[in-house]
This record gives sequence, structure tokens and C-alpha cells, in this order.
Amino acid sequence: MRNMNRLVLILFMGLVLSCQEKKSSERAQEDTQISTRDSLTRELNQIHEAGFINGFGVALVNQDGILYEAGIGFSDMEGKRAYTENTIQNIGSVSKTLIGIALLKAQEMGKLNLDDPINQYLPFKVNNPNYPKLPLTIRHLATHTSTILDTDFYNAKAYVLKDEQEKSNPDSVKLNENFNAPDSHMPMIDFLEKVLSKKGEWYGKDGFSQNKPGEIYEYSNVGATLAGAILEIAVQKPYSEFTKAHILEPLGMSSSGWAFENIDLTQHSKLYSDPKTEIPWYSLITYPDGGLITSSNNLGIYLSELIKGHSGGGTLLQKESYDELFREQLPAGSFPERDEEDDYDDEYNTGIFMGFTPRGYIGHTGGDPGIATYMFFNPETKIGRILIINTSVSNSGGVDEFYSIWNTLGKYENKLK
Repeated sequence: MRNMNRLVLILFMGLVLSCQEKKSSERAQEDTQISTRDSLTRELNQIHEAGFINGFGVALVNQDGILYEAGIGFSDMEGKRAYTENTIQNIGSVSKTLIGIALLKAQEMGKLNLDDPINQYLPFKVNNPNYPKLPLTIRHLATHTSTILDTDFYNAKAYVLKDEQEKSNPDSVKLNENFNAPDSHMPMIDFLEKVLSKKGEWYGKDGFSQNKPGEIYEYSNVGATLAGAILEIAVQKPYSEFTKAHILEPLGMSSSGWAFENIDLTQHSKLYSDPKTEIPWYSLITYPDGGLITSSNNLGIYLSELIKGHSGGGTLLQKESYDELFREQLPAGSFPERDEEDDYDDEYNTGIFMGFTPRGYIGHTGGDPGIATYMFFNPETKIGRILIINTSVSNSGGVDEFYSIWNTLGKYENKLK
């Protein structure tokens, strides 16, 4: 009996020691992760000292969530307000990836089909005048093969200022020549009719390419906006409300929205055309193509969901829909201008408003006055990166700083698993 008690004691002591060793190992791993995050933050702050980008937000994520997030620099240079992971700003064309999610959700609901002709939904006809009998489909819009082009009217009419600006702006504020007065805002569908309908005042045959619909990839902001408008008609709900109900709210992206009245303006970064020159806040009539206002934190939550969806475990869409979202839709011949050398050329191939790069990364880039955004994940490692900046990159110094930030995130991503 004494030997039995002794054996029990030995086993118990062994279990205790094993638990202590496990806890010690976990603490060591946690300490290592904290040290790694601190090192990454230091490096990012050192890069920021180059001075070409006023403020930026970053995130590293996997399918389980955010591994690292930080804000560096300033969201307001004059007021010395820090840029944090919760600072919000518009993110440009990365917004288009939400159109893909929304279209596939609507398809799941039986509201539309990607291969439906667009004129099945529109209150006006849209056809390529060079191929008037060939129907354009929603899939053509979603893969940038619709032959719809961005004319000068897109840049000249789509950007609208939040507030009226004095004509005698101080030198510290730059008014982009393509910014329009607040009262020029119009419903998205009205803008599209003016551009795409033969009866529209901005219509022209130069708004369509000479290529046959469905054959050649030609990036189109107007085409993307048209996809958003068709979704509105199909689901009988504004695009902003549909994406809020089926993307933003389910993921808990509470800081994000499509309009100034939907977000907390006190958290919005100021935007800069260069480190010393502020530009006024603006919105897009064509907002589905580039108008999402969000933070690196919220965008990290979204990217984590995309990684889960690619791996078969997403929550926003059914597996079949995610498979379609991430399926390379076009043959190599559809890309006559591929850049094989650019690791992050998101126009190497396309899913449903989802870009693929020559190195196999999946995601999208974004750029507009005062902003630039990268959002990509590696489908092999299942780790993604996000970078949002509040300053236009207009020279080699800015480009170098942008890519130094991006590549530094890449250097650390495998250390933070």
C-alpha cells in the first residue's frame, strides 16, 4: 500500500512539473511574441522618420484573427494627433472586393446570377456600340471584361467635396482640380445613366473598348460601380445598407461605413497630397468602387475572414460562393499587358473583384487623392498584410518608404504565427 501511495505521489509530482514546464514554455513563447511585436513597431517608427508619409495603419492577420496591428505617425500633422490602428480613412479600390462578396451573397439569396445580362436589371440599356448584339453580363463587370472604360468624365465628375471650400484657400490646403462642389452630388444610378446610356449627356463611344465583351481584362471603375448599382436593383436595397447588413455588421466592423454620416468623424484622418499639404475630405458618387471608410483594425478583421473563406471556413458566404470568389476566372490570353515582375500586380488574374498577383498573393490595391492601400494574403501560409497611408506617394522617396513598410511587415509575418 505504501508503494502504491508512493507511485501516486510520483505521478502527481510528474504531472505538476509537466504543467509547470508547459506554463513556462507558454510564457516564454508569449514573451518572445511581445518582443517580436516591439521590434516590428520600432522598425516601423524608424522607417516613418524618412518623412514622406505622415501617418499609416498596418495589420498582420491569419484566419484566427489579428496577429499584429499598429498606427504610426500622425492623422493630423498640425494638431499632432496620433495615427492609430483605429484611425479611419477611405481606402480606395480595395473597396471593390466587397462588391464581389455582395454579389455572391445576392446570388445565394436568389436575387441575381453572375451570368445574367445586365440589361435584365437596368432602367436604361447598356451595350458596347461596337458589338451591339452581344449582351454584357454581371460576370463581365466583376472580371473587368465588360469593355466599359473610364473616360475623362469619371475623374472629372465622380469626386465630391464633403464641405464647400473657399476659393481663396490657404497655401496649406490643396484643392484637387477634379474635386466637385457638394451640391454636385447625385444618385449613383443617375451618374451611370449619364455616362453609359446613349441618351446620357456624357455618353461617348470612347467609353467602350474595341474588344469583344468577355475576352480582354480592362480595369474599369465605372464597370465596378455599375455592378454595385445592379445589386441595389436586384435586392431592392441601397448598396451601402446591403453591405452593412451582410458584411460589416456580421464581422463586427463597427468603425466602417460608406458615408461621412455613417462614421465617427473624430476618428477620421486628415489626408495629404504631400507631407506638408492637406487636402479636404471628399467622397465618391461611385462609392462602391473605392469609397469604403475604415481602419487598419477593421480591415484586418475583414482580411481574416477572406483567409478563412479561402480555406473553406468563412462565415459570410457558403463554401461554393467563396470558391467562386477565389477562382481565377480568365485565361492568360485575357491579359496582354501582364507585369510578370511586379510581385503585387493585382491584375495578373482575377476572381470576382479579387486580384491575383504573379507570386500567387490574393487581394487588392487602392489609390485615390491622399491615400494608398495594400491588402493581400498568402494562400499557402494563410497570413495577410494590410497597409493604409494618408499621404499621396508622389516621388521615389515616398515609394521607397511605402515599400519599406510593406516589406518589413513581410519580414515579420512568419515570426508572429
